[in-house]
Amino acid sequence: MLNQIKSPADLKSLTPEQIQQLASEIRAFLIEKVSKSGGHLGPNLGVVELTIAIHRVFDSPKDVMVFDTGHQSYVHKLLTGRMNGFDKLRQRGGLAGYPNRSESEHDVVENSHASTALSWSDGIAKGFALTDQTDRSVVCVVGDGALTGGMSWEALNNISSSTNEKLVIIVNDNERSYSPTIGGLATYLSTLRATSGYEKFLEWGKGVLERTPVVGHPIYETLHGMKKGIKDIVAPQGMFEDLGLKYLGPVDGHDVSAMEKTLKLAKDFGQPVLVHVITEKGRGHAPALNDEAEKFHAVGVVDAETGQPLSKAGKSWTSVFSDELVKIGAERNDVVAITAAMMGPTGLDKFEKAFPDRTFDVGIAEQHATTAAAGMAFAGLHPVVAVYSTFLNRAFDQLLLDVALHKAGVTFVLDRAGVTGDDGPSHNGMWDLALTGIVPTLHVAAPRDGERVRETLREAVEISDAPSLIRFPKGVVNPDIPAFERRDGIDVLYRGESADVLLVSIGAFASIAVEAAAGAYREGVGVTVIDPRWVKPLPKSLVTMAQRYKNVVVLEDGIKHGGIASTVSELFREAQLNIPVHSIGIPLTFLEHSKRSEILEDLGITVQNITRSLVAWNSSGIDLKEEMQLPLDENERRKPLR
Repeated sequence: MLNQIKSPADLKSLTPEQIQQLASEIRAFLIEKVSKSGGHLGPNLGVVELTIAIHRVFDSPKDVMVFDTGHQSYVHKLLTGRMNGFDKLRQRGGLAGYPNRSESEHDVVENSHASTALSWSDGIAKGFALTDQTDRSVVCVVGDGALTGGMSWEALNNISSSTNEKLVIIVNDNERSYSPTIGGLATYLSTLRATSGYEKFLEWGKGVLERTPVVGHPIYETLHGMKKGIKDIVAPQGMFEDLGLKYLGPVDGHDVSAMEKTLKLAKDFGQPVLVHVITEKGRGHAPALNDEAEKFHAVGVVDAETGQPLSKAGKSWTSVFSDELVKIGAERNDVVAITAAMMGPTGLDKFEKAFPDRTFDVGIAEQHATTAAAGMAFAGLHPVVAVYSTFLNRAFDQLLLDVALHKAGVTFVLDRAGVTGDDGPSHNGMWDLALTGIVPTLHVAAPRDGERVRETLREAVEISDAPSLIRFPKGVVNPDIPAFERRDGIDVLYRGESADVLLVSIGAFASIAVEAAAGAYREGVGVTVIDPRWVKPLPKSLVTMAQRYKNVVVLEDGIKHGGIASTVSELFREAQLNIPVHSIGIPLTFLEHSKRSEILEDLGITVQNITRSLVAWNSSGIDLKEEMQLPLDENERRKPLR
């Protein structure tokens, strides 16, 4: 059946039995393909019937479909003719893990961050209304977790004032975002969820009372007249209706017929309508359903039947941070942990298990997490806020004016910093170094290995009069790289036999930097590799150290524009030090989904390319400086700093 679906139009004529068969085939297909490639399996298993119903009632691409956050769009991609692309899902040349305009006219919003879809949809619907495109509807699929984001409620407040928008908001209520949905809204939706049998009760009561002589019919009419009041007691959907939104539901998200009836009503209403749909994340796949923490929200390469990883990964950066934070928590009662619906992915689940009363999951609400942390700091605590690097972008204003301005003792820990790869342009944590560089009072560390994660984390939580931030990449942590020596906070990782190039290595690129320096040595170029560990503020001793070299090169896992190289250049200008500063990093562009190694190769961030650059810059004709008189075998015999 699935092989016959080339476009949404092919769904229109299917019988109920064929729809059921199609849903089953889609689940089997997703389990097979996503298990091989990795991706968001659980969310998509939960929206199979929902997506089928949407495409049977609405006409894409004339009718626009917007998915929040977009990771549950795999079924949508299958139904819009992209089945063949799943062999390389989230890989170069294959389908993106999120909606992508370059793939299909059926994709409009390339969204992969939560709580944005309602604003997009409001804007599109208003545009259709103002341009007399009255035959076009907008369908916005929003997860219950996304409704914890403040931007969703800003959008709902504006949508509620509209009377001519053909907008259908579908709340996909599966009780979970990344972690279980947090907060008062979650409780409210749970109440609605528990009252889905109200209409069935009313119908049963009608049948019984109509058969009751004399008094039956009048009693039913009285009850039916009280329906709105009863429903406000039993199912308080009045919250949405008080916003000015017509509310329909709850509807079983796995009953295509029931959803079609409801969606047709919503489509014909001609004004914004909210449809509340109950789905089961991970439906049809036992390993996902048994994953209590995340319901297989996102998986790597796993066995399709068992859900177990096919290869055992080494210790991750995240786990190193997680273990050390637990140790710190045992030593200090004032340390608390905060995350935004990502308890497991950020490693805070271990801290939560050890210190549940000192762990706070605020839901998908990075802005609130940041400002609440400032409040906790004022009250005498030291909050550690753990989020993905790219998600801190959403809380920049709060970081700047609520935390930094007030010199709050808050530590931010950014996971997935730098190039992450397969999740596409929105998930590369490539902006944090540039963004945080303009925040006064903020201290920023970029540890090169696990030992430096532990070290800088402890240093960060000791800073009580200013915010601090630690960033590290996704994946397996680098082997520890001991320093030969530490000068004024700067670690020397490799000593060149001549003062040709000073290579400033930022964070996880240290091993590449050391290898490139060794390669340059074989070409007759002396390269000294240093790691400042704390990149904001940069140690003043960097100026003194750099004076001996012909060239300074900065290697960083972030955008070059406004990055650490720019900061180094400014530092040198202020010190009236005239030394060329070369930058190796990420250009000012969006990086499409690919493996991290492929992206780095495209950018020229490989040992071979960096070596060639070091040699070329050394041969650029600048006057040679005095060579350092050091033995040729120093790097081999020098005792590392422990």
